[in-house]
Amino acid sequence: QVQLVESGGGLVQPGGSLRLSCAASGLVFRLYTMAWYRQVPGKGREFLGYSSYRDGRALFADSVRGRFTISRDGVKNTVYLQMNSLNFEDTGVYYCAASGRARPGDSYEYAYWGQGTQVTVSS
Repeated sequence: QVQLVESGGGLVQPGGSLRLSCAASGLVFRLYTMAWYRQVPGKGREFLGYSSYRDGRALFADSVRGRFTISRDGVKNTVYLQMNSLNFEDTGVYYCAASGRARPGDSYEYAYWGQGTQVTVSS
């Protein structure tokens, strides 16, 4: 049984940083591209970025490029999302997802999803 478990969410002030973790189990971690999405009430899930299993190449959405980074630990089977320079628009529920594709193009290409962790940016 595949499980993705996010952690690390919480309350942070504007301009602050936060690191999210996603621990994966039940799958061969090195064979999955790992991505991060977020969702706010009333909107669909927004792609943030992924780390490809094939070469570790990362791809980011324009909204977070230069502020967010993704790293993965093959020993701990964990992917991280380091978020810097956070602003109010970064508030939302953050999800990690796993895809067997090297370059996933859409959310439906992700076979597994975590339950999400809340990030709130507020002063």
